[in-house]
Amino acid sequence: MPKINGNEIRPGNVLEHNDGLWSAVKVEHVKPGKGGAFAQVELKNLRTGSKLNERFRSADKVEKVRLEQKDQQFLYENDGMLVFMDTETYDQIELPVDILGDRRPFLQDGMTAVIEFYESEALSASLPQKVICKVVETEPVVKGQTAANSFKPAVLDNGLKVMVPPFVGQDEDIVVNTETMEYSERA
Repeated sequence: MPKINGNEIRPGNVLEHNDGLWSAVKVEHVKPGKGGAFAQVELKNLRTGSKLNERFRSADKVEKVRLEQKDQQFLYENDGMLVFMDTETYDQIELPVDILGDRRPFLQDGMTAVIEFYESEALSASLPQKVICKVVETEPVVKGQTAANSFKPAVLDNGLKVMVPPFVGQDEDIVVNTETMEYSERA
């Protein structure tokens, strides 16, 4: 694995530090009036989810880890575990439901997710950025309500509540951004 200087750490980098795998969440370069400059880095442990603030000077060397990304197809959920299948080798893996966090309701049968592996250990999963959902409950469309930036609450078929524009009615398909968990467009 390549070693990088402490001042080369960027948000999103995965580092091996204190016998753990950490993802750099925030990086702030600080140059105090007295003493040498350093990078103040907020790290998140990829295995436990704990956070850590660490200072790295430019002379400090850290191991930068490269994670392997594989497309995996979601098959089913079984006893709190999500079962995914590698689309090339047809190998199946089980991951805990909490690996997706609050994005779990967007996971649909047959959906392709990107799973990040370190050696053979799955560390994270990400869903497609946009997912089509059906509106199952919302207020009726009101004619003449064309004010800009007016939104109304809607319940989706996966149970989540999102804010939608006033022209979206019940039983319509909409596209939802899974990163921001907001309405994107009509499907």
